[in-house]
Amino acid sequence: MNLRNLFKPAGNKFGQLLVEQTRLTMQGLELLKEYMQHRDSQVARQIAQTEKEADEVRRVLIEELARAFVTPFDREDLFSLSREIDDILDYANTTVDEMEILDVSPTPFMQRMAGLIYDASVEIQLAVDRLQSNHMSVASDHVQNAKSLENQVETVYREALADLFQESKSVKHVMSMLKVREIYRHLSNAADREDGAANVIADIILKKS
Repeated sequence: MNLRNLFKPAGNKFGQLLVEQTRLTMQGLELLKEYMQHRDSQVARQIAQTEKEADEVRRVLIEELARAFVTPFDREDLFSLSREIDDILDYANTTVDEMEILDVSPTPFMQRMAGLIYDASVEIQLAVDRLQSNHMSVASDHVQNAKSLENQVETVYREALADLFQESKSVKHVMSMLKVREIYRHLSNAADREDGAANVIADIILKKS
């Protein structure tokens, strides 16, 4: 979608903006998954650029909310959903930033977490799409799928921490462990925001039922 089209009068402009924001988030998380397979500074820059594009869409949405007298869903819900979606991509971006700065190589746990986070973003994208077409029961199914995937991320996160702290051989090893733990925490936070987005969508569905 061309960003210029978002400034033109159209049916449900809020829906278009949310769909575009979730699309960019999904794109950024696909890049995150790629980065976790093979750490690449170019991919890290692409994630940062995608995050900037998504921020711009969010700024437009907030301005539209300030102008509008009537919104298709509660104003607070639209704002909250956009904020949660924004935070997902922010955490993806800070994850790769810190991996670049701290020189952390991807682990199999990071790869698993990134894959699940991406899968959850697909479900959120589908749920947002279905909200626009008023297919609330289908949107609800995608919300539940997203929440289930977030639970799986948390399971992998706990497994990763248990594995990480299984043994510490030296001070240098401990320092490396702390760096890796920070990356796991960022990925877990991204998944938490996906759960938050899913909860807001569930609230919207309930209010529309």
